[in-house]
Amino acid sequence: MKTLYQSPTDPAFVQNPYPFYDTARQFGDLFYWEEYGLVAAASYKAVHTLLRDRRFGREVPTEFAKPGPSHLAPWLVVESHSMLELEPPRHTRLRSLVLRAFTSRAIAALEPAIEELCNDLIERFPDGPFDLLQAYCTQVPVITICRLLGVPEQMAPKFLHWSHAMVSMYQANRTRVIEDDAVQATQEFTAYLEDYIELRRRDPRDDLITRLIAAEEDGEKLSRDELITTCILLLNAGHEATVHAIGNGVKTLLTTRTQQLVLSPNSIDGAVEEILRYDPPLHMFTRYAYEEVELFGHRFSRGDQVALLLGAANRDSTVWHQPDTFNPTRDISANTSFGGGLHFCVGAPLARLEMRIALPILFNRHPKLRLADEPEYSNSFHFHGLSKLMVEP
Repeated sequence: MKTLYQSPTDPAFVQNPYPFYDTARQFGDLFYWEEYGLVAAASYKAVHTLLRDRRFGREVPTEFAKPGPSHLAPWLVVESHSMLELEPPRHTRLRSLVLRAFTSRAIAALEPAIEELCNDLIERFPDGPFDLLQAYCTQVPVITICRLLGVPEQMAPKFLHWSHAMVSMYQANRTRVIEDDAVQATQEFTAYLEDYIELRRRDPRDDLITRLIAAEEDGEKLSRDELITTCILLLNAGHEATVHAIGNGVKTLLTTRTQQLVLSPNSIDGAVEEILRYDPPLHMFTRYAYEEVELFGHRFSRGDQVALLLGAANRDSTVWHQPDTFNPTRDISANTSFGGGLHFCVGAPLARLEMRIALPILFNRHPKLRLADEPEYSNSFHFHGLSKLMVEP
């Protein structure tokens, strides 16, 4: 297996990781990423297979689990109840409860409100250059997930602050300051939700938190900790990736001058899938091997961790013709941007709906929208999104 060297904090790599992915795929399905000390999957075939192979999972095998540092205890407690980090049977129970509350009907019912929200936000655009990421791409998903859960919209800035602090724990350049900020955010987020969930117990409404409180699986409800963690997960995951997906999409459409292709109802679905394939918001997931497994010429031992490079899989030329070309009219085929298998993103239908609504409304209202400055990606690997998107109407 080829060993490759690439710092995940190198600014050039963070701005454009795709040349490295191209190099990695030349050496086969798997390579050893020296800086992470991990085997990494770079081909579509390998990523697709490992996402679905039940001999791999998110939970650390028991004998390899180590207690985390004491200063991270509040953050680790929340993580320990997250269905994103769990495997069956606990994952099955949590996910089924969430899906009962997070129904396709509830999501579809949001469409008129999302359309109205997009138009309202556009009405507030200033005349000169402004940051579309803050004015539009961030607001659409965060306000929508607030409405779906039933938490006050005016809390959106605080939720964003807490969320950014917590998900910063996954980035490659994590520091003690980032850890301390994440712990403080976790404590404040948890305290807020404890009070708000109690309010909803006393005063049920037609919202997701009320439905999560009521949901049962075989007579068993979500525990207090599970309920708080699930709300945090849905609030964080419900907007973080979608903000990046919309922002990356607008940037790509403007730089390739293909924005007209999102205006037609016949082409919007294909354009959304191509945006997700071409420049996805999340580039790396990891899995642990649960037994000795030989795959793609490599023998994994129990406890071995493997990195699944979603961004690399989506540019595999054995699956897509000219994968480095953005082509919104290409035939829709499955990309890896929302993961796969048991951990396929619960919020994928909502993210796709938000993109299908937000992009056409934006370019219908502002057909002459153009970049006012060179877009820059945030200095963090794993998540791949812009730090700002300066435009002129």
